[in-house]
Amino acid sequence: MSRAGERICVAFVLRSATARVYNECVNELLEAKLNTLPDSPGVYKMLDASGQIIYVGKAKNLKHRVRQYFRTQSALERKVAVMVSHICDFEYVLTGSETEAFALESNLIKEHKPQYNILLKDDKHFPFIMVNMEKDFPRFEIVRRMTKGSARYFGPYVNSSAMNDALAAIRDYYPVRLCRKDISKAIARRERPCLMYHIGKCCAPCSGNVSREEYMGYVLDAIGFLNGDAGEVTRSLNDAMHRAAAELDFERAAQLRDKLRSVNAMAARQRAIATTDRAADVLAVSRLDERTIVFALFVRGGKVIGTQHYEMSVQEDSTDGDIVASYIKQAYADSADVPGELIVSAEPEERESLEGFLSQLRGKRVRIVHPRRGEKREYVEMALRNAEETLEKQRELLRRQWERGEGALNALAEAIGMEVTPRRIECYDNSHIAGRDTVGAMVVFTDGKPDKGEYRRFRIKAQTNGDDYLAMREVLTRRFERALAGDAKFSRLPELIIVDGGRGQLNVALEVLSELGMYSVHAIGLAEEHEHIILPRSAEPLKLPPSGAARHLVVRIRDEAHRFAISYHRGLRQRSALYSVLDRINGIGDKRKRALFDAFVSLDGIKAADLDALKAVKGMNAASARAVYEYFHQNEEERPE
Repeated sequence: MSRAGERICVAFVLRSATARVYNECVNELLEAKLNTLPDSPGVYKMLDASGQIIYVGKAKNLKHRVRQYFRTQSALERKVAVMVSHICDFEYVLTGSETEAFALESNLIKEHKPQYNILLKDDKHFPFIMVNMEKDFPRFEIVRRMTKGSARYFGPYVNSSAMNDALAAIRDYYPVRLCRKDISKAIARRERPCLMYHIGKCCAPCSGNVSREEYMGYVLDAIGFLNGDAGEVTRSLNDAMHRAAAELDFERAAQLRDKLRSVNAMAARQRAIATTDRAADVLAVSRLDERTIVFALFVRGGKVIGTQHYEMSVQEDSTDGDIVASYIKQAYADSADVPGELIVSAEPEERESLEGFLSQLRGKRVRIVHPRRGEKREYVEMALRNAEETLEKQRELLRRQWERGEGALNALAEAIGMEVTPRRIECYDNSHIAGRDTVGAMVVFTDGKPDKGEYRRFRIKAQTNGDDYLAMREVLTRRFERALAGDAKFSRLPELIIVDGGRGQLNVALEVLSELGMYSVHAIGLAEEHEHIILPRSAEPLKLPPSGAARHLVVRIRDEAHRFAISYHRGLRQRSALYSVLDRINGIGDKRKRALFDAFVSLDGIKAADLDALKAVKGMNAASARAVYEYFHQNEEERPE
């Protein structure tokens, strides 16, 4: 087989293995949670292997929306497919309506800045417009964080164009300064007003001709506009529009009409954006079986900015009020963010004492409220729905986890005739291309889960020439001989080993175990074509139920071994392809090899380079460049093998 053909084979095997692993991950790890999704509006969070939130979205129907991500890969857009390939888990929060879901989605995106959501390019918070009222002549400026003090904040602005429109409106209609000039120094130097004064867009406090009282009047008018009060501006525009119409200047009147509509729309946006001081935590207690959780909604500025749930260890006779009190004492004792109000699903008996405790921590009055009706009760109901949903989901996942782990191990032990449950299972697979760079891989599953710290890989020393039996014999012999020699890396023995292959591979494994006296270790083979289990003392293969947990487990273990072997083999092939060829060329050492790959990236790039390009590489001289060029441009039959 040619080198190009070998690369195609490797790529095909890798794509096939990756597809199998991806589909197995979706079907086995996420299908359980997908099946528990409710037909309700809410917000979902996609998480990667490290638990990091990589995407936040909203849905009118969580079940329909979230399941769409796990369709056939070819049915997804490229960006979505890339994102889905990194999803290892997801979470969701129920809301009362799609509108609530939209608001929560926005706040979670601001909070977590997921990789696959559309975000500001920098790593800062969304911007606010701030005016510092402590200054003599305050200006309106853009900031990223709110700090304590007498400054007023407006925002945050998710859309920077809306913020820029608001600042432009202030500049057009209110003669306040937007410059960074030090006013006191400018007055002392008797500086002349800038162009903004001459075109009527600034009252020029730097000239000293405007008192602080007069200037602060303009500032308060502008603040009113940012709060949604555009009355003065709209009256002025309306009067100007009617004057233009009376003078038959209809073009000017039409321009003023459009401007008036724009200002009214902007004022409406400002009313929606204007911040409030409202801050509350909503706490709801829910119980199911022996599990109890407190579900918290964090409300800031009148918006739900996040959620969290906390599992509680409680006595059987504990009331919900007792649980709320215990949670408050533990959760807020060291917290720097104590809100002004706690909205709870059950009122604790020691409410007044807890209020005093929290007030002391916060430095201001804190109230604990148990609402019966109204908006606050809706927050509690929302928290309760999410708490109940969380417990139901946990119970279902625990059941499925048992089925995939201990339940599957018990079923497998019974099917293959083992008297004990195999807590540790090792699976072996080999990989090579045309008999070259043969490697072996050992993966370990403990209690039905991958134990990656126990994985081992082997580079085959014998000249196997593609003989899978010889490769399997070497791997198993080296593994168990090192265990007998007391090697700590191989000291833990399995109850069961699985070899990827049919009767021949299994017989090799049984011979090695017998020769080394490993009589306590059971062995089975797994034929890839039909996923049949090959048993030592049975002529007929064992056919496990296709939908059974035991079959899913052994196939998952085998595919993991296959993936691990291919990954190791790929690394060896790359190093072999990139370096061993250049090692044959006189005058090319490690430094020049690195320089060539830095310059041309790949072996194909080096082959395609002309003599002048090779000479231009740092560290190369005329002789070494010619040696490389001539090596790759010889006739195939003359090139050394």
